[in-house]
Amino acid sequence: MKVIACYSMKGGVGKTATSVNLAYWAAKSGAKTLLIDLDPQGASSFYFRVQPSSKKWAKRFFKAYENLVKHIKASDFENLDIIPAHLSFRNFDTLLAGFNKRKNRLKRVLKGFNKEYDLVVLDCPPSISHLSESIFIASDMVLVPVIPTTLSERTFEQLMAFFKDNDYPQDKIIPFFSMVQAQKSLHKATMEAMSARYKIFLNTVIPYSSDIEKMGVHKAPVDTFAKSRQASYAYHELWEEVSETAKKLA
Repeated sequence: MKVIACYSMKGGVGKTATSVNLAYWAAKSGAKTLLIDLDPQGASSFYFRVQPSSKKWAKRFFKAYENLVKHIKASDFENLDIIPAHLSFRNFDTLLAGFNKRKNRLKRVLKGFNKEYDLVVLDCPPSISHLSESIFIASDMVLVPVIPTTLSERTFEQLMAFFKDNDYPQDKIIPFFSMVQAQKSLHKATMEAMSARYKIFLNTVIPYSSDIEKMGVHKAPVDTFAKSRQASYAYHELWEEVSETAKKLA
């Protein structure tokens, strides 16, 4: 089983759209997939038409694998299950602070899914926190969408520095360019500069697309309502490239 976190310190970069479409294509390829929505806003859950529990359960999330199992819900797609977010997840940092070895808590509870799933996708809230550090330790790959702009570049640099300063393996970080407008000279220049500097960016580029924005209207992954469109192809290519990268981590 591989654990892939879709993460960014910065909001509004296409993180949730990536989580949803990556999980969809993984499941469609035959991988038994579990998407865990860790963001209390619950956007991934919304896109998959999955309702959260009516009861608060954040306090039990990090205590045992069995607590997560109780909240697994089937999606409309074969091979794809969801653990939907709950508003109480906003308290994760406070709750984690009360645990011993809190950084390893998420990794410990996810181990229980080893025999049930091929892939776990984590849709993560945009922050640096106790939860974030737990995510970094639990994940085999931290997939980072980067809009090719100055602020996104700065945020990515901060993430790389955070990993280095805290002795987290930087090779877990797998960035790719997101919400790209190819006609913008700034986007082109930033992509060229960052690709040359870091040499770790995936080849796949996710375009800025109205089809991606329409996911909220359709409450579904892009491919289900916009087949043969650029955005659908791009997310399929992203999954193929991420899948190949994950195999090298074995």
